[in-house]
Amino acid sequence: MIYPVVVYGHPVLKKLAEEIPDNFPDLNQLIDDMFETMYNAEGIGLAAPQIGKSLRIFVIDGAPLADDEPDFADFKKVFINPKIIEKNGEVVSMNEGCLSIPNIREEVKRESFIRIQYYDENRKFNDESYEGYKARVILHEYDHLDGILFVEKISPLRKKLIKGKLNDIARGKFEADYKTIVYNPKRK
Repeated sequence: MIYPVVVYGHPVLKKLAEEIPDNFPDLNQLIDDMFETMYNAEGIGLAAPQIGKSLRIFVIDGAPLADDEPDFADFKKVFINPKIIEKNGEVVSMNEGCLSIPNIREEVKRESFIRIQYYDENRKFNDESYEGYKARVILHEYDHLDGILFVEKISPLRKKLIKGKLNDIARGKFEADYKTIVYNPKRK
């Protein structure tokens, strides 16, 4: 099932996501749906809050980047209840975008090395280290689980310059090639 992607301005994107219990029903279906939704939107990563579910899970498939980043060819993973244990290394600035913030890309500074513990789709515990672009992609998705969007990590000046575009997204004034959900609180 392809879910619509929740966009900037929706409160679920600002919440601290909840851990997934061992007996979570239909976890495999959720994982399949997340990959299907991500592929449909032509993304390389998707966190559960982006489909309106405040759960600590994200999926990544770097295959679309394989031409430029060969080690991404087989980088397809599911991260359940992840915990970043370590972040360090050179802080590098790179251009990032997000399915929840359509048509906006900005320079974001992130650490170049991480160590992360998580459970995979088979509920197997993993303790792994990543660096470079893989670390960046993981950090971006991990931030979603803590209610942090990449635009919160850009310079105050850049944030001021794109404020109008962000407000337009929150109001539904944008175009995307995938279904989206715009937060529309009932007015009293």
